[in-house]
Amino acid sequence: MVDCRLRAGLELLAHTWDPLIIVALRDEPLRRRVLKDAIGGVSDKVLTESLNRLLANGLVTRRSFAEAPPRVDYGLTPLGRTLLDGPLRSLGHWLDGHADELLAAQEAAEAG
Repeated sequence: MVDCRLRAGLELLAHTWDPLIIVALRDEPLRRRVLKDAIGGVSDKVLTESLNRLLANGLVTRRSFAEAPPRVDYGLTPLGRTLLDGPLRSLGHWLDGHADELLAAQEAAEAG
């Protein structure tokens, strides 16, 4: 049986939007609308699901401010930040060298 730690780690990258959210939060905490605009193409429902999953995994924090109107922002935890310097950086380096090949293979497969 596959190591459950490996399974848990792969689960972090299996959801399309989760790594994009982590990268979008790399510089500073963002309000939900700014985060959604930075990512582009994600629905409100999927963004909510992704943020809840990242919060539950201890990768993202949610801060509420006692203001009128209420303000909330999301930022990376120290654990979430380690993904930027580890697996996501490695994936970025791999894509630097192989993205064209990957996209060509996908286009060829779609063409039949």
